[in-house]
Amino acid sequence: MSKPTVFSSGYLLFRGDRPKQFLLMRHADRWDLPKGHVDPGETILQAAQRELEEETSLRAGDVLTDPSFRFVHEYIVPQERDGTRDALKQLTIFLGFLSNPQPILPSEHLSYQWFDWNPPHRIQLRTIDALLESVEAHFKQFPSWPHVSP
Repeated sequence: MSKPTVFSSGYLLFRGDRPKQFLLMRHADRWDLPKGHVDPGETILQAAQRELEEETSLRAGDVLTDPSFRFVHEYIVPQERDGTRDALKQLTIFLGFLSNPQPILPSEHLSYQWFDWNPPHRIQLRTIDALLESVEAHFKQFPSWPHVSP
C-alpha cells in the first residue's frame, strides 16, 4: 500500500497575539481539529474551508491561511466497516489565523476550547502533538506571522 486512497483536510486555527491560542474541538473521548474528508471535485484547501465552516460556523473570509505551511500526515485506516480492508489516509492540515473574530458554534463536536500556545504540548499523540511540533518550528522560522493583527 503506497499511495493514499482516502484524503482529508482541516485547520489548526490560532487567535490573539500574546499569548496566541489555538482551537481544538472536543469529541467524547479526545480532542481533535476541525477537519473531514475531501469531497469529489474539491481541492484539499476547499475541503478544509468547508469543514471549518461546517464544524465551527467560521467562514473562509474570517481566516487568514498561512501560504507557507502545510502539515501532511499519512496513516492506515479501516476501509470496510468489518475491518477486512485497510486504506492509506492522507491528512493535510492548514495553518489559519482568525482575522475576524466570530463565535464558534460547534455542530459535530461536544464543545471546543482555545488552548494557550505554550509548547511543548502533549494532547494527542497520533496527530496533534506532531502537528504542534511542526507549527512550533514554523513559528521559529516565521515569528511575525500573521503580519496583521485582528
